[in-house]
Amino acid sequence: MNIALKPLPYVERLDSRCTDCINLAVIHCTELPDLPTAREWGEKVIYQETGTGNSGHYYIDRDGSTEEWVPVNRVAHHVRGHNTKSIGIELVNNGRYPHWLQSGSQQMTEPYPDAQIDALITLLNRLVARLPDLQLVAGHQDLDTAVQPAEDDPDIMVRRKLDPGPLFPWQTLMSGILLARTAAN
Repeated sequence: MNIALKPLPYVERLDSRCTDCINLAVIHCTELPDLPTAREWGEKVIYQETGTGNSGHYYIDRDGSTEEWVPVNRVAHHVRGHNTKSIGIELVNNGRYPHWLQSGSQQMTEPYPDAQIDALITLLNRLVARLPDLQLVAGHQDLDTAVQPAEDDPDIMVRRKLDPGPLFPWQTLMSGILLARTAAN
């Protein structure tokens, strides 16, 4: 597996950490149409006090090509309350794009290609070999269960995060890695 190093412009402003504390890998989907669009979102500075934004460590495109945007010794902003001890892995997938929080757009219909899942398995196995305390894997939806009013109807509550979603092949992933699935840690 070849991983292209493509650090975000603000990567040096992200908090550094010791890699021995990392015990969790979090699987996300970008909920965007393609990798260039995900990159645009990842480069946006949304935390003015630190000059950083939301991002994962690794991004895996539909064809399995993989990029590292944040090194594992830096804390990426990818899941509330779990960033300091986790690695965020983003899979390019439409998810609920472009109406993420509208009540009628809560179905995720794009399957994950085999090449993408194979690359994810390879990446996770490499990380397990590299990081001694990495023992758990979770979906973003498992850790961020917050709901909020739908953008189109404030009387309907929708989940903030549904990724990687119902079409994610958890059984295939778990049969290929040495991590335990968790809903929280």
